[in-house]
Amino acid sequence: MESEEKKTILLTFDVEDWFQVENFKEYISFSTWDSFELRVEKNTHKILDLLDFFPFKPRATFFILGWIAKKLPDLVRQIHQRGHEVASHGNNHHLCRDLTESGLIRDLKSSKERLEAIINSKVYGFRAPSFAIDDRVLKTIALAGYLYDSSYNSFSAHGRYGKINLSNTKRKNALYQIHENFFELPVSNLKIKKTVIPLGGGGYFRLFPFPFFKLGMASVLKQDKAFVFYAHPWEFDPSQPRVKPASRGFKFRHYVNLNRTEKKLKALISNFIDHEFITCSDYLKKQETIPGH
Repeated sequence: MESEEKKTILLTFDVEDWFQVENFKEYISFSTWDSFELRVEKNTHKILDLLDFFPFKPRATFFILGWIAKKLPDLVRQIHQRGHEVASHGNNHHLCRDLTESGLIRDLKSSKERLEAIINSKVYGFRAPSFAIDDRVLKTIALAGYLYDSSYNSFSAHGRYGKINLSNTKRKNALYQIHENFFELPVSNLKIKKTVIPLGGGGYFRLFPFPFFKLGMASVLKQDKAFVFYAHPWEFDPSQPRVKPASRGFKFRHYVNLNRTEKKLKALISNFIDHEFITCSDYLKKQETIPGH
């Protein structure tokens, strides 16, 4: 019973490379992706080795682009073999809201099938690139055969983040039940009265002083009994190429404090070592939403 009462931290990583991010789409076209050096494998191994550094072996969820899986199937297998969850991040980092209904369902199904073929195991989860989701997209994710989505980010000041209606949805801790066989697991943010502070991870994790992040995280854990954290492999790569034509704002968002990400993630795990670090699908199982999956 004691383990069931432990608060839960869900470490999630969106596996994409430095040249695939939305902030650089204006400067790097999809047609040129094949010409760039792949750095994602080395950077993902940094994360895997960091997790293995801890004797209790924290387990995480990796939302992997189909494009990456096609290029690096061994990386997908290694993530799976090292005890972590493989989930989908779509195929080519296209924003879900920009795809037609047929294009979206094709993207969702094909990325899921590709990952499942590589690991010979079922893929349960999806995360939309740039958290660009809405109610239509959410319904389509369910239709594509996923058990859960983890795309909702409640920080409304970011232009690309989407909105979904969870007002009449059954909730258990951090998990929302959309219908009988489909769930939403939002990224965690800190809410103070009516103000939402973006605390879930990414650039905000790199930007905020760690003591502030730690306090905010403890507050979310107290309320939700779980915290959903996200990062990307390129955030562990301070020596990555610079996109010089990009705007100052985009460059700041992408490059700020890259040299601190690895140290801060180690600090996060070390400071919450008495918590449970499990995969998203295991969290659903723990909430008794998918007994025996």
